[in-house]
Amino acid sequence: MPQGVILFPSIHFALRAEKLIKENGFTVKLIPVPRHLSPDCGVCLRISWEKREEIRAILAQAGVKIDAVHSLTEAEK
Repeated sequence: MPQGVILFPSIHFALRAEKLIKENGFTVKLIPVPRHLSPDCGVCLRISWEKREEIRAILAQAGVKIDAVHSLTEAEK
């Protein structure tokens, strides 16, 4: 199944996003941000790529700020 990641401006937004998305019945996981996406230490939310628009809508409605959304290759998962 294709996966992607959502990057956030702070850990606060990442934790809030994880809680909201799980409450809406989606399977997500906090993971370290892949180095090729950001040299900063931090976490991002791994998501099902097929559900990204639904997840983005939930986060937008809740006012959760997103920095970027990226797809992951098999080697990056």
